[in-house]
Amino acid sequence: MVLPLLPLRNLVFFPHTEGLLPVGRARSMRAIEEAMASADREIFLSSERPHGSQEPGAARESRLEDVFAVGTIVKITNLTRVSARMVEAHVVGVARGRITRFTDAGDHHRVDVEMLEEPVLSSDEIERTKKRIDETHQVLEQLEQARVLANDFRSAVDPSELADRLAAALRLPLGEKQRALEELSASARLEMMFQTLVGLLDRARSQSGRVKARRGSGAHDRALVSRRPSSGDDLGDDATPEERDEFKSELDELESRIESKAMSKEAKVRARRELRKLRMMAPMSAEATVVRNYLDWILMLPWSTVTPDKTDIEFAETVLDEDHYGLKTVKDRILEYLAVRALSKNGKAPILCFVGPPGVGKTSLARSIARATGKKFVRQSLGGVRDEAEVRGHRRTYIGAMPGKVLQMLKKAGASNPVFLLDEVDKMSSDFRGDPASALLEALDPEQNVAFNDHYLDLDYDLSRVMFITTANSLVGIPPPLQDRMEIIRLAGYTDDEKLEIAKRYLFKKQREACGLGGVDVELSEAALKEIIARYTREAGVRGLEREIGAVCRKVAKEVVGKEKRAAVGKKGALPKGMGEGGRFLVNVAALRALLGPPRFRVEARDTRDQVGVATGLAWTEVGGEILTIEVTVMPGKGKLIVTGKLGDVMKESATAAMSYVRSRAHVFEWAKDFYQRVDVHIHVPEGATPKDGPSAGITMATSLVSALSKIPVRNDVAMTGEITLRGRVLPVGGIKEKLLAAHREGITSVVMCRDNEKDLVDLPKKIRRALRITLVSHMDDVLRAALVVGARQDLLRLGTPVTGELEDAGH
Repeated sequence: MVLPLLPLRNLVFFPHTEGLLPVGRARSMRAIEEAMASADREIFLSSERPHGSQEPGAARESRLEDVFAVGTIVKITNLTRVSARMVEAHVVGVARGRITRFTDAGDHHRVDVEMLEEPVLSSDEIERTKKRIDETHQVLEQLEQARVLANDFRSAVDPSELADRLAAALRLPLGEKQRALEELSASARLEMMFQTLVGLLDRARSQSGRVKARRGSGAHDRALVSRRPSSGDDLGDDATPEERDEFKSELDELESRIESKAMSKEAKVRARRELRKLRMMAPMSAEATVVRNYLDWILMLPWSTVTPDKTDIEFAETVLDEDHYGLKTVKDRILEYLAVRALSKNGKAPILCFVGPPGVGKTSLARSIARATGKKFVRQSLGGVRDEAEVRGHRRTYIGAMPGKVLQMLKKAGASNPVFLLDEVDKMSSDFRGDPASALLEALDPEQNVAFNDHYLDLDYDLSRVMFITTANSLVGIPPPLQDRMEIIRLAGYTDDEKLEIAKRYLFKKQREACGLGGVDVELSEAALKEIIARYTREAGVRGLEREIGAVCRKVAKEVVGKEKRAAVGKKGALPKGMGEGGRFLVNVAALRALLGPPRFRVEARDTRDQVGVATGLAWTEVGGEILTIEVTVMPGKGKLIVTGKLGDVMKESATAAMSYVRSRAHVFEWAKDFYQRVDVHIHVPEGATPKDGPSAGITMATSLVSALSKIPVRNDVAMTGEITLRGRVLPVGGIKEKLLAAHREGITSVVMCRDNEKDLVDLPKKIRRALRITLVSHMDDVLRAALVVGARQDLLRLGTPVTGELEDAGH
């Protein structure tokens, strides 16, 4: 086979091994490029003979004298460019080979290679080799300095693999390594390595005294473990004057940048020290590349670079209103921050956390905040991140180490006071590589982030001027210590009226421009928008609404493009008759079915009958509030309680607590004490394929139970939410705003909830408060009075004057 040649200086590469080879010489780079262009990506590695020339021989007859004839065929698995003049190739040894002929390719060398096969061992040799393998492992275990090697080679049971890996790991003279490479017999190579290890063990045992042992340990560490592979491209003593001048000019430029860069005192001292180390290294060595990259990172970070804050509150308010409809709480918080900045230049940037269902504008709101405050904007998604190093970086001991995403994004921003969005902070996880949420504690703590320490830089960096904004769909996935460091701002779902305004003000204009309809007379009627909201989407946000509007605009765009061609052949378009006449496209309710197909959601007419054993509850989900119907039926039986509907443990416990409350109130309802022993009670929550959990359906289950057992209907216009205790107390629950929005959307006119949830009504839109009659309760008896049909409930509950508080329209 014919392969490109890569000569190695002071290195022998073995089969069964892998490593990184720094490559910088021009001919070597061309050889690498040819190998990468081939299907197998194979290249031949051969060591240069001592006192060889810079490139393998200039004369045809002397080339075989410049490199050893026996080398290794390797496969390039990865190629990384580390600088303008250097790449690193990750290679894996495939087989031994012998050069039979050189071919000059002009800018590099090719060689004809004969693959060398290992001789087959006889049965006696196999037995001797197995014994020698065991003995080799024992010697490795006894050598204190070789325990790392022992662990690495524990899985190596093939004699050829074990011998090659030992020969590569042990620091032996070049000649001995080459002899090991040229030895084709695996048993003979293993014997050579075994004798070498025995010699090292004998020298280690002969040492005595603590000082001598310490010196010997260091000596043996250096003797046993070889340095990082080098391809001979480190431009050491053989570097040309031009290359040395170029390297010196690079160092002088680095020194100038270090002295002129505004950075912390600690960073400047570290940069100067690293530069002194770099001056003593070979220019193209791997160590020099690591130091140069480290200095580049220090110099590229915006230590003192800031963008001036815009403290014009009126301008900021205009920008926020232009980009988003509603969201008064968030907008007020940003305006407060700008007001503080206008009065005090030393105030710390806020750390905000926007929590809400998908599609309510959390991410886009962060962009608007950056525009309103005049700051740079950077975004880092944390969804699926499970490695602590993603946040705090890798230590420089690792190959390919780099800073964490925090500093990488600041470098990208070019300023130390940007708006930094950490998206989907609740989607992080952890494993054996660490917990990224814990790593964020330092960055998001106003008392600590003034000295944020990245593992790669190992320098303190001031993050106090960064305005961190995080987003999440739920607080459940965020650890409490991290929640404590952020100012939580909840973004509830939009009402249908808010969605209509957002569609008219933002979404339709955006999709119209995106589809190239800026010059076309297209109009989407208000009735059509309401139809899309009600029957084509079912969400808390507006992301699905935007997709549907985009689908309408694309249909119109398709009609506009193909109109002339269809007219020429007399073919009708896909749009309804009358649309597009006179160049005007009016999309009304009648046209939606032709454009979007049949409605995806059926708007059911709410059952206006008061039913026995059926109550309406309110549930919270990550996409907003939902209506939850709970059905109870009573059958002859032996006191069994059946709960179905794919309910979680908490919801099942709520059902049990509700049943216990009902049994404890049997004397009030004038039921027999043992009524439950003669019947089976079945509680079912429809949509059985959907998982459900949480305590907020407790009072709904209890109401359904009382209704089914007493045969008294439940009012169909009442929905309820709240947790129940065994003594009948009603406890507060979460997600009130989303639940009330869902009730209003479904046509509910009266809602029963815990008195302690009154504080959650502050953010409820006035229109919703006027449309709902909200009854605040403290005990389950009050719930029954409000939910059961008038007349029958008074016969059931002879409990005196109710303690129910009802919110009237005025002020609520």
